[in-house]
Amino acid sequence: PHHRILEVGTGSGYQAAILAELVDQVYSIEIIKPLAESAKTRLAGLGYDNARVRLGDGYYGWEERAPFDAIVVTAAASYIPPPLLKQLKPGGRMIIPVGSRFMVQQLVVVEKDLKGKFTTRQILPVRFVPLTGKH
Repeated sequence: PHHRILEVGTGSGYQAAILAELVDQVYSIEIIKPLAESAKTRLAGLGYDNARVRLGDGYYGWEERAPFDAIVVTAAASYIPPPLLKQLKPGGRMIIPVGSRFMVQQLVVVEKDLKGKFTTRQILPVRFVPLTGKH
């Protein structure tokens, strides 16, 4: 499908590669420089020209490439970051772990309807590393 996906938390690039097989464009943000650099090199070496990685704070998303059909967050936030909500396309969905650092969090699906209204639902309890940055 011709979807544009934002991934927050690139890590090794494994999930970005899977997403790149499924959608048209993947934009992935990683806050840890060595991880961002190695994932960028790895994805390019594997021929994933439709997956872009940049170093940055995922809390703020990737405004220049927004809006996104879907946003996948791979680190727990204490609340849903407003910049990510803003960058979600009407009709889009975001999945994000929400809760306190190093505690049980809730995996939350956020949906933005065509009028821009948000609904959220909790899927299941999870434990993710915390979303880090200067926010």
